[in-house]
Amino acid sequence: MPEGHTLHRLARRHQALFARRPVAVSSPQGRFAESAALLDGQVLTRAEAHGKHLFHRFGPDVVHVHLGLYGTFDEGELPAPEPRGQLRLRYVGETHFADLRGPTACELLTRAEVRAIRERLGPDPLRRDFDAERVWQRLSRSASPLATLLMDQRVLAGVGNVYRAELLFRHGLDPQIPGRALDRGTWDAMAPDLVALMRDGVRRGRIDTVRPEHDPRRTGQAARRDRHGGEVYVYRRAGMPCLVCGTEVRTATHAARNLFWCPTCQAG
Repeated sequence: MPEGHTLHRLARRHQALFARRPVAVSSPQGRFAESAALLDGQVLTRAEAHGKHLFHRFGPDVVHVHLGLYGTFDEGELPAPEPRGQLRLRYVGETHFADLRGPTACELLTRAEVRAIRERLGPDPLRRDFDAERVWQRLSRSASPLATLLMDQRVLAGVGNVYRAELLFRHGLDPQIPGRALDRGTWDAMAPDLVALMRDGVRRGRIDTVRPEHDPRRTGQAARRDRHGGEVYVYRRAGMPCLVCGTEVRTATHAARNLFWCPTCQAG
C-alpha cells in the first residue's frame, strides 16, 4: 500500500496539472459515472492529501480517493489513449490526463463528509498543521506496542510499513516497546526525523533512510534491490546483515503485516 509521501506527490502533481481550470471528468468503467457527470467541466480548485487519503476539491464537492493495495494513478500528455480495462476515473485537462485504476475508495463527498474522515485521522507529518504533541499524547497513554501505534492511522496518518520499520531502527527502539514506555526525549527526536524522512520521500519519489556513513556503496555491503527503490536499514532485508552492526535482520508477522528489525541495534 502506498505510504503518505506517495499521496502528497500525487496531490502536488494534480494541483500543478489540473487545478484552477475546468477538467473533463469521466468514468469509462462506469462505477463512478453518475458522480463524474456532475463534475464534468467543473474547475478543480485544490488537490491535497491527508495521510493515505487524496482529496480533489471541485467547489462544494470533493472526490475522495484511497488507493489501497492495488490502486494506481497513471498520467500522461494529451492526447489520452482509448480507455482500456477497469478504468474507474479519468481526468482530462488542458495538456495532460490522469487515469485511476483499482482504488479501494473513489467517491464524491461533501465538505462535511471530508471533515469527518479527517477528524478520524491522526496528524500527518507532511501537513503544515502536523501536531507532534497530539501524537505524543496518544503514544504515551497506550499499552500497545510501538509497532502497532505507528501504523495506526488514527494516531499518525500516512506512516506505513517502511517508515515504521525505519523510524524504529533509526532510534534504536524494539518494535514491541509499549507506547507508554517511550521516553519523551526520544519522541522529540523521532518526530522531526520522521518529518524530514517523509519530506525527502516526497522530493525523491522513493524512501531513503540510510545515513551517509552506513550507505552500502561506501561500506562495500550488499544493497537492497526491489521494486520499492531507495536504500533502507531493515525493511525487506530479513536474513541480510545489519548495515550498522552486521547482525542478521529479523522479520515476523505483526498485526497481519511483516515487521523487520535488528535485534542488536534495536535492543533498547
